[in-house]
Amino acid sequence: MVREVSQKEKGDWNKLVTHVIQSWEWGEFRKKMGTDLVRLGEYSGNKLKAAYQLTFHPVPFFKNITIGYFPKGPMPTKSMVNALVDLGAQKKAAFIKIEPNIINGRETTNDTSASPSTSERLTRLGLIRSTKSLFTKYNFLVDLTQSEENLLSKMHQKTRYNIKLAQKKGVKVDDSTADSDFKTYLKLYFETTKRQKYFGHSPAYHQKVWETLKPAKMARVLIAQYQKKPLVAWMLLNFGDTLYYPYGGSSLEHKEVMASNLVAWEAIRMGKKLNFKTFDMWGALPPDADKTNPWYGFHRFKDGYGGKHVEYIGTYDLVLRPRLYTALNLADKVRWGLLRATRG
Repeated sequence: MVREVSQKEKGDWNKLVTHVIQSWEWGEFRKKMGTDLVRLGEYSGNKLKAAYQLTFHPVPFFKNITIGYFPKGPMPTKSMVNALVDLGAQKKAAFIKIEPNIINGRETTNDTSASPSTSERLTRLGLIRSTKSLFTKYNFLVDLTQSEENLLSKMHQKTRYNIKLAQKKGVKVDDSTADSDFKTYLKLYFETTKRQKYFGHSPAYHQKVWETLKPAKMARVLIAQYQKKPLVAWMLLNFGDTLYYPYGGSSLEHKEVMASNLVAWEAIRMGKKLNFKTFDMWGALPPDADKTNPWYGFHRFKDGYGGKHVEYIGTYDLVLRPRLYTALNLADKVRWGLLRATRG
């Protein structure tokens, strides 16, 4: 049986989901932003066996049409897809974009017979490979169960050098949940988005993340200061046994003291101290990344910390209204082309 999950089942929910984006608290944040969020549970009797939440978003200029988004959930199954088809019809969705939190080669099955590839299995369920991803397909995961000595030994030599340089120069990194430090983070974050010409979330988005996850002890900021001036600020999230680095910002001042390198190292050390097992760096480029890619510098920075470079199974679309699906994808390409041209 599949049905919506009630508030009293929050504890059971958080034991089943595997990513902060699927946590109950993240769902509450999305609802506070006015987003239409649905939580579904699969039950055996009265026992919750699988849990997943997704959001539905109205489409400008298309009356009563929505698009569903289902990030970082479990491997799709026939029962899940059937439930999503029914839900999508209720929500008048053209399609639902699905990005499972499944790393290639790690999914398991009770079927001992020779199984088809993941792509073939998902195609048989009625999903098609999407032409556009929202979460990156690749990521760096740092194993926090290692000793600090082992972690340092696996880093790139230049990264170790920069960490030591920042320490020698007197850069200080503080872990904080103070609202005043969150404001410092916001300032540096939006300075960075403007400087690097990329599209970040709005101030209201970050504020609601902070207001919702901080009381649950799932959000904090790390701030690096040099000569009492904030240079780098990251917002870190945590859920289960994982510490996440989704957002950060930096100043152009005193780049020579390598404050960002020390913030990353202190995030890793803090994760170990708090007994997390994994440091999730939120995204990366492919192994054969083009060095001219505007994100290559950020990718190389993360790569310096010696984490495992992983590939997820990718993004799939559950198409419910084929003609609308084609039209909306075309409109999206035009929209993003105009936005990028405007932003430079």
